[in-house]
Amino acid sequence: MFKKQEDANFKEAETIIGPSVKVEGDFIGQGNIIVDGVIKGSIATNGNLRVGDQAKITANVAAANGLISGEIHGNVKIAGDLELTENAKIFGDIEAKSICIARGAIFSGQCSMANGEISKKTNGTKKDAETTNEKDF
Repeated sequence: MFKKQEDANFKEAETIIGPSVKVEGDFIGQGNIIVDGVIKGSIATNGNLRVGDQAKITANVAAANGLISGEIHGNVKIAGDLELTENAKIFGDIEAKSICIARGAIFSGQCSMANGEISKKTNGTKKDAETTNEKDF
């Protein structure tokens, strides 16, 4: 559904966390992020987030748009479009403007769709990451 738009959005990734990389702590950025490794903590960006097939994330996540193919244990807050591919696994609550879930994806949690209000709360700062972790989930 969002594939063409997402592919265009990720051509200019600011940060790539490769398959051999493990990150622990709060990961905060302004640009597009591609995750193929392991993250524990929190992720917040004003850009787009793509989670690869082999990625394993134990964190609350906040981004402008998301394309998820890997596994997330934590809450996901997306200001715009969220797409879960057939390999995606999310164990946590989802909040997004629009959601597309492919057949085969696994989702265990609550889902709410907002009309753009999320983007006002997520500016990609450490304070926003702390707020996301403590109050919104």
